[in-house]
Amino acid sequence: MLVRYRAALRPETIIPGSKCKPLFQFQKFEEQPLSSRNSFAMKVLLKQVYIHDSDSPYHHSRKDILITDGIISRIADNITEKAGHTIQVTDLHVSAGWIDPFAHFCDPGYEYKETLQTGAAAAASGGYTTVFVIPNTKPVIDAKSQVEYIVQQSKSLPVKIIPIGAVTKNTEGKELAEMYDMNKSGAVSFSDGLNPLQSAGILLKALQYIKAFNGVIIQVPDDKTIAPQGLINEGIVSTQLGLPGKPMMAEELIVARDIKLARYADSKIHFTGVSSPKSLEYIKRAKEGGLQVTCSVTAYHLAFCDEELTTYDTNLKVNPPLRTKTAMMALRKAVAEGVIDCIATHHFPQDWDNKTCEFEYAKNGMIGLETCYGVLKTILPEVSEDRWIDLLHNNAAQIFGLAFGGVKENTSANLTLFEPGKSYTYIKEQIKSKSHNSPFIGWHLTGKAFGIINGEKMVLNE
Repeated sequence: MLVRYRAALRPETIIPGSKCKPLFQFQKFEEQPLSSRNSFAMKVLLKQVYIHDSDSPYHHSRKDILITDGIISRIADNITEKAGHTIQVTDLHVSAGWIDPFAHFCDPGYEYKETLQTGAAAAASGGYTTVFVIPNTKPVIDAKSQVEYIVQQSKSLPVKIIPIGAVTKNTEGKELAEMYDMNKSGAVSFSDGLNPLQSAGILLKALQYIKAFNGVIIQVPDDKTIAPQGLINEGIVSTQLGLPGKPMMAEELIVARDIKLARYADSKIHFTGVSSPKSLEYIKRAKEGGLQVTCSVTAYHLAFCDEELTTYDTNLKVNPPLRTKTAMMALRKAVAEGVIDCIATHHFPQDWDNKTCEFEYAKNGMIGLETCYGVLKTILPEVSEDRWIDLLHNNAAQIFGLAFGGVKENTSANLTLFEPGKSYTYIKEQIKSKSHNSPFIGWHLTGKAFGIINGEKMVLNE
């Protein structure tokens, strides 16, 4: 007998001052014919939520939203219809569901770091309804069967997980993978993830290949032949700490080269984890020249600089490395001015052994799905909520060709609920990810995701 899980509804009203609870409890059940199942309408009522959706007639207004069987059935000033769940929280905001274009869920092959289930739980806790996962698994996501595995597993989860197909077989940078087949199975973007493409010839072929189905290449800009032993940014701090440095030039060369290749191929490329102000200059000029070039930055490159590495905190060991304070401030300015298109979490879980060791031997990466919004709001309080929604949803949806109904009547509910003014302390016990490699533990943050509604799947933070 096939065994699955379903969400059991718990009717309750959430009011200001009450402790929020998950809307679902997962219970095991046996698959039955549709004709023998009990049918009922699932209704959720959001009371007086502030709407952020520039394409919606309700943009910048407070409304009640009624969701019936995963569909936004009504938006009005005051809805009195009874619902299984009524959510009424002071200053609750709603937008289309947030998208993370670059994360690692480690499944299959490295489930001791993260699984699709724990990754989805972390994403939902952080307000994300859609997450792109990189192909650096075991086996690598370089064939349609691996893509289909991720897609099928995602169907039972509250978060949609979109696999990023590998550009080359086994992400070795030598021979193109079957990107067309992977696209037909559900991959909309392609990258070698943690192994950025070093060969200009291979990347050019890939850029030409993806034009057949309007795909996007995602590249972490890193020339691995420059200071391959570099552990942190090359500069005063690396000299003081006696650690081998990696110059920003290693990033800038790849950005400049790949922009030229994208121009030649007339194709789409997205740079993620951009950390150099010079890289941003190249990208800005490419955009002004009409090229299909976009970019994203991480929250941690906006929050930290290499000066924080004096404590040798391995959670701050990332690639591209944390840059100078001047570079960090330039990134923050670019976020506010619109040069940067998206925020990517680069959620890279690492187990205890790979972080609790000498800095030289620690693996790169930190988790970030659960803290991203709070960190952004805390370090850049002057940035408007509309700009954050552009960075967390609108631009990513446009770049990768994702269709969302938005906050409108008669559309599928794909929503993020959040509290911009909510203050809290991020503690280890709250972490939903399987790994705990976060430098933000203990931080006092302002801005918190309240939960998500994704079709008939809903999760609220406790």
